[in-house]
Amino acid sequence: MDSESGLIHSVETTAAHGHDLTPAADLLHGEETVVYADAGYQGIEKREEMQGRGIGFRVAMRPGKRRVLPDTPEGRLDDLVETAKAHIRAKVEHPFRVIKQQFGFQKTRLRGMIKNRCKVNVLAALSNLFMERRRLLCNS
Repeated sequence: MDSESGLIHSVETTAAHGHDLTPAADLLHGEETVVYADAGYQGIEKREEMQGRGIGFRVAMRPGKRRVLPDTPEGRLDDLVETAKAHIRAKVEHPFRVIKQQFGFQKTRLRGMIKNRCKVNVLAALSNLFMERRRLLCNS
């Protein structure tokens, strides 16, 4: 996702038993300076394929760790930093709402990886068009 435009720029589908970090390098287009990610991407900056890219990673703290932050100035500062990360990550969740609510894609059926990948790619493209529909209509 691109946080400025709010559009999906790449899609990667994997089997459910795969970890989120496995295809992470394929999701980046190479011009990123900062990447915001949820807690499932802990340790992404240590991966071999991410070394030397010059990307700043802002990965969310695990929820259990955040819940037990101390009520000290440092703990409150850490909580504010996590809140700021969450606000930025929330912007890129809108296309997924469109895919789920407008197009009714709540969960994947057992159809095979190729068919599911095709459907997700089409839904991502449709989501981009749906989100940019007003701008596209004004320019025509």
